[in-house]
Amino acid sequence: MSSRARALSALCLALIITIGCGGEPPEKEMQQAEGALAAAMAAGADKYATAEYTAAQTALANARQAVSQRDYRLALDRALDSRERAQNAARQAADGKALARGEATQALGAARTQLDALDEKVTAAEANKATAKLVDGPRQAVDTARAAVQEAGALFEKGEYLEATTRARAATASLPAASEALAAALAPSARRRR
Repeated sequence: MSSRARALSALCLALIITIGCGGEPPEKEMQQAEGALAAAMAAGADKYATAEYTAAQTALANARQAVSQRDYRLALDRALDSRERAQNAARQAADGKALARGEATQALGAARTQLDALDEKVTAAEANKATAKLVDGPRQAVDTARAAVQEAGALFEKGEYLEATTRARAATASLPAASEALAAALAPSARRRR
């Protein structure tokens, strides 16, 4: 084989290797994936579409690793996967946020209803001349729960729906015991003991 034929073969081989490796790092696609991840984060995907958002982050990290290994075809594939997953996460976040808002609204409404009912029982116990000893504990529980529900409402107003739901439900955890104590305070035997 002549030197010219060898040079042409070497050039073809280099071209095949370059094409096979993808040529250059997929910078544009990786930047698009980063942008999609930032948009997903802004939409709340880290809270409301955690699995898809995490998968998008992982795919981008894998793309970076593939670039460092000079496997540009794999890097392109991972960058495109990351971008698509981030876009899906942003859409899922919108749905998840709406669902979380609904759950928070229900939790806050239920907590306020429980508090109003207990307020009525406290007022009734006081009107029936129940001892302060019997009423003070439930009144304190109601006051503490009301403050916690107000904090949950403030979180709701900030758009922190998951935390608002958690706080509203936790705030009312002690209310059944307070309700039982008030029922005991309203019982005829409790009034006679004054």
